Amino acid sequence: MSNNDHRAGVRGINLVNRTLKLNAESVKEVRKAIKEIDLLVGLDSVAYDSERNLLLVAYDASKVDLNVIEEKLRKFGVEINSGWWTHLKEEYYKFIDQNIKDNSEHTPWSCHRSPPVNKSKRK
Repeated sequence: MSNNDHRAGVRGINLVNRTLKLNAESVKEVRKAIKEIDLLVGLDSVAYDSERNLLLVAYDASKVDLNVIEEKLRKFGVEINSGWWTHLKEEYYKFIDQNIKDNSEHTPWSCHRSPPVNKSKRK
């Protein structure tokens, strides 16, 4: 995929897809929360599957992370399921998001960096 396949501000290399199970009692305000989440810079897509009670989010992890999305959900009273599997996935997602963010800001120190451009030509 090229960067043109995504929203402005989203780089495909940092794109992550997340699936969050929501509590059934707190889904009344999901549509309002989705509208606010959809305005985040770095967000590629957000959707809600009402049959399975799942929030599907795709975002550039170097600009947005799961904590920001959860904060927006809490603002509208929407809670993430508190089951052990959801909690395990949530912690894994946060770890990966932080890793992507750290790596996007890191400057390579060895042979992984681009070679310097030699302006003088040898004859």
